Amino acid sequence: MSEPTGQEAARPPAARRTASQVGVLVVDDDFMVARIHAGYVARVPGFAVVGTAHTGEAAVAAVARHRPDLVLLDIYLPDMSGLDVLRTLRGVSHPVDVLVVTAARDVATVRAAMRGGAVNYLIKPFAAGALTERLERYADLRRRLAGIGGDASQDEVDRLFGEAGSGPPPLPKGLSSTTCALVAEVLREAGTDLSATEVAALTGLSRVSARRYLEHLCAAGRTRLRPRYGTAGRPEHRYRWTD
Repeated sequence: MSEPTGQEAARPPAARRTASQVGVLVVDDDFMVARIHAGYVARVPGFAVVGTAHTGEAAVAAVARHRPDLVLLDIYLPDMSGLDVLRTLRGVSHPVDVLVVTAARDVATVRAAMRGGAVNYLIKPFAAGALTERLERYADLRRRLAGIGGDASQDEVDRLFGEAGSGPPPLPKGLSSTTCALVAEVLREAGTDLSATEVAALTGLSRVSARRYLEHLCAAGRTRLRPRYGTAGRPEHRYRWTD
């Protein structure tokens, strides 16, 4: 059975979002990657995937059709650059936010995305937790904006721009800053990539706890995720200190 193309790929899934949910359009040229990212989004409370698209043209059409709140936008698309899509979306009548999700890591592309108004920028590959944290920060920013009645004070604007800036994400509930520092030190001293199982053995944590800290460090940009593909099954996630 062949994969859908163009406009067909932008059709929303059967499940529909509620009025309180953040509607997300996932744009990626790779059908499987788009499906994986849509699965990540669907697991975050308060978010719903309204559709996927695999070309720039289909992405612009899908925004007009589904009116999402947020677009997860890849840069490398077959018909145009994601940066061109970003510029086009700035001119549409329905306002939409854009979170760039891409393998492009050159400074020129990052700068262009910032100038284009992207709310965040996530470099592939990444763990599910990295995307989850950015979505949760985006949802929190929306709630803060909605809670301001009428004109905003300078203090409120400062807090909003602080949340939207490039500072590190806060530790998720249940994580300790001391333990996070320990995990970071183990990665830094390793000089190579480590799996969650290896980090757990070196720190005395459980594998699940080690993976949560690693995903947080990845979301904060302190570690880089390197999938290692074996002969069968899902790839092993390995993490390397970025400094």
